[in-house]
Amino acid sequence: MDIPRKLRDAMVAHAIEDDPNECCGLLSGRDGTLTGHHRMRNAEQSPYRYSMDGKELLMTLREIEDGGAELQVIYHSHTHSPAYPSATDVRLATWPEASYVLVSLEKRDAPDVRSYRIVDGEVTEETVVIV
Repeated sequence: MDIPRKLRDAMVAHAIEDDPNECCGLLSGRDGTLTGHHRMRNAEQSPYRYSMDGKELLMTLREIEDGGAELQVIYHSHTHSPAYPSATDVRLATWPEASYVLVSLEKRDAPDVRSYRIVDGEVTEETVVIV
C-alpha cells in the first residue's frame, strides 16, 4: 500500500495529539490511490480501545462518496503496544474491503505505521510504502 507522506504524517500527528487515548479515523481515495484524511472522534476516549460514533461515521462516509472517493483505510493508534491488530481489533474488523492501518507510539520518537487486511478473523500484513 502506498501512503502519501502527508497522510502518514497526519495519522501520526493525530495519534500524538490524542495520546494517551487511541485515535481513529479514515483514509479515502480512488482506485487504490489515497487522497483524503478524515479524523474521527474516539467515542471510547480510552487508551485501550476505540469506536467511532455511528452518526459521525455515516456523515463522513457520505462526504467521502459525495466527493467521488471511497473508503480505503480505517486507522487507529496503539499508544503503548506494537502496530499489530489486537484480538479486539480483529473481532471488530467488519469492513473486509478496507485496509486497517495501525500507528504505534510504543517508540514515540519513531512511530511505526503498518497496514493489514482482516477478513473473517484472518490477519494479513500489507507492505507499506511512504510516497
